[in-house]
Amino acid sequence: MSLKKKLVIAYSGGLDTSYCAVSLSKEYDVHAVSVNTGGFTQNEINTIETNAYKMGVSTYKNINAVPSFYQKVIKYLVFGNVLKNNTYPLSVSAERIIQAIEIVEYAKSIDAEFIAHGSTGAGNDQVRFDMIFQTLAPKIQIITPIRDKKLSRQEEIDYLKANGIDMSWEKAKYSVNKGLWGTSVGGQETLTSEKPLPGEAYPSQLKNEGEEKVTLKFEKGELVALNGVKSEPYKNIELLNKIASAFAIGRDIHVGDTIIGIKGRVGFEAAAALITIKAHHLLEKHTLTKWQLQHKEYLASFYGMHLHEGQYLDPVMRNIEAFLQSSQDKVSGDVMVSLKPYHFSLDGIVSKHDLMNAEFGSYGEENKGWTPDEAKGFIKIIGNQNKIYQQVNS
Repeated sequence: MSLKKKLVIAYSGGLDTSYCAVSLSKEYDVHAVSVNTGGFTQNEINTIETNAYKMGVSTYKNINAVPSFYQKVIKYLVFGNVLKNNTYPLSVSAERIIQAIEIVEYAKSIDAEFIAHGSTGAGNDQVRFDMIFQTLAPKIQIITPIRDKKLSRQEEIDYLKANGIDMSWEKAKYSVNKGLWGTSVGGQETLTSEKPLPGEAYPSQLKNEGEEKVTLKFEKGELVALNGVKSEPYKNIELLNKIASAFAIGRDIHVGDTIIGIKGRVGFEAAAALITIKAHHLLEKHTLTKWQLQHKEYLASFYGMHLHEGQYLDPVMRNIEAFLQSSQDKVSGDVMVSLKPYHFSLDGIVSKHDLMNAEFGSYGEENKGWTPDEAKGFIKIIGNQNKIYQQVNS
C-alpha cells in the first residue's frame, strides 16, 4: 500500500501533462484522468491510457462527459445563440468548464488531497481550472508545475528524456483541440494579426463539392432530429458535423479578450455548432416576440462571457439558464438548410408557432387586422414623444 498522498492530474497525454505526471509521481500517488467532451476515438483513448502508465501514474480513467457537456452547457449556448464577438461558439472554453467539474468530482470520490493540471501562467485555462477546483473542493490543494516553474517546452522534453521517457515530442505545426462543439486550430499565423490560416491547417478538408439539403427539427429549442431521424441532441450534433464538415463549413478566426487581459487570436472550425445556432436563431425569429428576442440577446451575451471567463458556478448562470429555458417553449419546428462548399444557407422554416400568420396580414402587402383610420391614429400617438421633444427644444 502506497504511503504517498493521492493526487489527481488532468491528463491529456501531451507534453505538459506528461511532464507533470512523471515529476509528480516521484512524490505523490498519481491518478490520471481524461475527460472526453467529444473528439476522442477509442484508439486515441487507449493510446493515452498506455502512455499514462509509462509516466508512472497509479491509475488512469477516461470519463465520457459528452452527454453531460450537452445538458449542462451546449444546450444553453444553443438557446442563447451564443457566438462570442459574433463569431466564436465557445468551443474550447465551454469544454474546460465541464472537464474541470468532472475532474474535481472524481478527485473527491477517491479522497485525493491534491489536484494538478498542466496549464501555463499565460492563458485562460489556468483560471477556469483553478476557479472550479477551489470552489467545489476548497480543501484540495492545486498543484501546477508548469506555471510555478515557468518551464520552457525544451526544459520539459529534456527532463522527460532524462527520466527515460523519449517519445516524439516534436511540436506539430498546428495545435488542434477537437470537441463536440468545435475544433480550435492554433499556429504561427494566429500569433500575429495579419495572416489567415492556410486551408490545410484545418482538420476537415473539402470532400463534397455539390449541394446537399438537410432538415433540422427543433423541439422546445433542442435539436431532436436530423433529416427526419430522431436521436439524442448531442448525437444529432455529431452527425450534422460529420455531414457538414465534408463541405469544409464553419472555418473562421476568432479575435477576443482573454481573461488575463490580453488579446488572443485562434482559428476554429465548428460546422455543426454554427449551423445549429443559425438555424435555431432563424426559428426563434419566427416564433418569439420582438421583446423576447431583444432581452434574450443581451442575457445570452452575458452568459457566454461569464462562461468564457470561468464564472460557470456563479448562481447568476442558473438564473440566466432558467430564463433561456423558459424562452424555448414555442421554439419548435423544422429548419431547412442548404450545405455548399465552405458555406451554408438557411432556406426557411415550418412551424405551427410561426408568427408570420397570414390571418393577420402580409407585411408590405395587405392588412386584415386594422382599418386605415386605426393605423393613422396609432402612428399619431406613437409619434407624440418625438413631436413634444422637438417642439420643446427647437
